[in-house]
Amino acid sequence: MKIKIIEKFKQMDEREKKIYLRELLINNSLYIFLVAAIILIEIANPRFLSWPSIINIISLSAANLPIALGIAGAIILTGTDLSAGRIVGLVACVAAALLQSNDYLGKMFPSLSTMPIIVVLLIVLAIGALIGAINGFCTATFHLHPFIVTLSTQLIVYGGLLLFLMIGNNNGQSLSGLAPQYTNFIKGSFLSLGGTPIPNYVWYVLLITAVMWVVWNKTTFGKNMFAVGSNPDAANVSGVNVKRVIILVFMLAGILYAVTGFIEAARIGSNSANTGLNYELDAIAACVIGGVSFVGGTGRIGGVILGVVLLRLIFVGLTFLGIDANMQYIIKGLIILIACAIDMRKYLVRK
Repeated sequence: MKIKIIEKFKQMDEREKKIYLRELLINNSLYIFLVAAIILIEIANPRFLSWPSIINIISLSAANLPIALGIAGAIILTGTDLSAGRIVGLVACVAAALLQSNDYLGKMFPSLSTMPIIVVLLIVLAIGALIGAINGFCTATFHLHPFIVTLSTQLIVYGGLLLFLMIGNNNGQSLSGLAPQYTNFIKGSFLSLGGTPIPNYVWYVLLITAVMWVVWNKTTFGKNMFAVGSNPDAANVSGVNVKRVIILVFMLAGILYAVTGFIEAARIGSNSANTGLNYELDAIAACVIGGVSFVGGTGRIGGVILGVVLLRLIFVGLTFLGIDANMQYIIKGLIILIACAIDMRKYLVRK
């Protein structure tokens, strides 16, 4: 493929070459800016790319990757999912409540023994799948835009989370005191790099990502997802059950949000109504940076991974430079805006 592009470039006249290089520069300008920013941060603070910092970036990227993969599916369908962060928060709090240590004085359900990890995992996956299925059903059946559907679901889930935190002896307090077997399962480590341990959940996320790559690229469901995102009417004429595909995409997204919440509960150790707040913004930003197009039907697993890692590199770098956390929201918003503008320009040029 690269050889063909080089040969095609050689055959162009000077004017065509200038236009081609200009378009290439514009289309990849965000990547160029991000890489340049990373280099400048490393120059300003050489500890930025030290082994402990690299492991921290990898760990943070892994924690955010499942939710980004879930939202990527919704974007491929020319939609989005604003409920993702709140689903993460609900799932994290449910997992934390069911996996608190038996001897913890602030246990939410004192009469309930710490449940097996696999049982709690299946429960939270079912919660995520159910909410995702509701999002998909409302989108597909009532022909509502996912923005409206997931905005509504976001509020409903958040209200449900607030009610859940008032149950038992908790009275709205943060959930902590997690069982050691749960935190070790997520945050424990059997491998170190440069003397810094790599958390177990990094390997779980790598496995999930590999499964998602197979689903997107090697299954009929994946092909149908891209077909519906490109042109739902044409996909319907071709025999694709569009409604079923939409529901399954959002259900799968819900499962991935649940995975994120299950990991996040143990990773942060203390879970409240604010857990998961604005997580969907980071995920959407990572997707658009990684080339998942809002015009639908375009996206790659590798692009999502690249977007998540680049975004995390930038925000860890900003922390190293001492940039105010509130200022980081402004930078995050600008990155999303610029990435979407570049994506739309690509679409208009192709059209």
